[in-house]
Amino acid sequence: MDLGRYRAVIPEWSRFLEAASRAEPTVFRVRTGRITPDALADRMRAQGYRLRALEGMPAFFQVEEGPRPVSLTLEHWLGLIYVQQASTGVAAPALAPRPGERVLDLCAAPGGKTTHATDLMDDRGCVVAADVSEGRLRGLLGNVYRLGHTGVFVVSGDGRDFPDGALFDRVLVDAPCSGEGTLRRRGGRPPEQSASFMRYVTRAQAALLRRAVRLTRPGGTILYVTCTFAPEENEGVVSEVLADEPVELEPLSLPVPHAPGLTAFEGRRFDPRLEGAARIYPHHLDSGGLFLARLRRLDDGGTRGGRAASEADAGAWSRVPPVFPGDGMESAEAETLVARALEALDDHFGVGAGVFGGMGWTARGGRLWLHSLAQWPLEAWEPGRWRPLSVGFRAVEFDTRGRSRPTNDLLQWLGRVVVRGAVDLETSELVALLDGGAVERAEELYGLLALRWSGAVVGRGVATSAGVRSEVPRARAADLRSVITGKGSVTPTPDDD
Repeated sequence: MDLGRYRAVIPEWSRFLEAASRAEPTVFRVRTGRITPDALADRMRAQGYRLRALEGMPAFFQVEEGPRPVSLTLEHWLGLIYVQQASTGVAAPALAPRPGERVLDLCAAPGGKTTHATDLMDDRGCVVAADVSEGRLRGLLGNVYRLGHTGVFVVSGDGRDFPDGALFDRVLVDAPCSGEGTLRRRGGRPPEQSASFMRYVTRAQAALLRRAVRLTRPGGTILYVTCTFAPEENEGVVSEVLADEPVELEPLSLPVPHAPGLTAFEGRRFDPRLEGAARIYPHHLDSGGLFLARLRRLDDGGTRGGRAASEADAGAWSRVPPVFPGDGMESAEAETLVARALEALDDHFGVGAGVFGGMGWTARGGRLWLHSLAQWPLEAWEPGRWRPLSVGFRAVEFDTRGRSRPTNDLLQWLGRVVVRGAVDLETSELVALLDGGAVERAEELYGLLALRWSGAVVGRGVATSAGVRSEVPRARAADLRSVITGKGSVTPTPDDD
């Protein structure tokens, strides 16, 4: 679309055009559940990065100067930071999830807003992250595992057909859109979209928002977000839903610069309450564009299947079982696997069971997932074109002899809790291991090891009579090699929404 159509509604038009034409700076968010923003900033500055904390956005830093891309830092590899557009970092705080709540992200991949919301909840409660794209879901899972989030339940499926059966306290609709707000990635040129695409996408957006209303408990919050400027996809969609769904628009008061929502555009009038929505333009945060509208679900006495919503939702949330439904393993067998895994962690790495206090283990496919969900809605959901993928993150595997082996993700998540069974490596030694070689060490080593470099556990290894070898998967080994040498690049995992 021609950006000129927005000249009359975008304040400070010249600033908008100037910002849109410039390359976007790198911004990252600190994974606050694992390190404080101050401690992370100190680590980065010690490496030569010049950072600026973003006003009104706790735990966000803009990189003003640095020796290498942030994706090639040890901090990124360890899951201590998440590269994210500044504008998209406004969404999760606007949703305002609280620890212990039940939150649904209907269009979650690649995970920026999902993981931000989970961090704000201290990984307490349940965040259900759904997406329809298998490729993007792989990115979502990679980010959840890398960041070590135990409070996320990932589901594959189209948000428009998301199953009934359970209600949520808060629902995020980060809707697919024409993407005009990402124009800085294309030198200030918005993507070309056909009239047929615009008809399709606005129907999809409205369907997603209506489904979100249906899945939100009375009194709950719905946040509708797009990264486009087009009023047809923003105020137009929300205005349509306000007209016939049991919702009220809550005016947004954001701690960052923004413009109000529109009440009219090109002769079309929108619900006057849309002035309480928010529009973020590139010049506001030196970032991309974003539209946000927050809705409150009203208690209209509505019914689902002939019963009141509150009655239908009673009992919908249940304890996460020790075995994933349909896996076929008996609970007693799963409990045996957990006991074996905890014993091995203590024996090999000095990690006592108390480290996992308050967390749960769920077996699936002969592996164990570590999670912090008190409850989930899986057993209450109606059958449909959706499937559950993971709960928390994959933490323990078992070899062909039934021996427990912590995943690389679990060892990195444990980090400094690992008090024995770790081998400290020089850069040249770790490179040799990642290239498929073995390294001899003077000290006596045998069995599973945590590979440690620069004081941080970076992966799993094993010591045999042939020496120490790496058990970091091949694709990830190439990425880690780039990180420790500062050369090459990391396989793109779509961090940035």
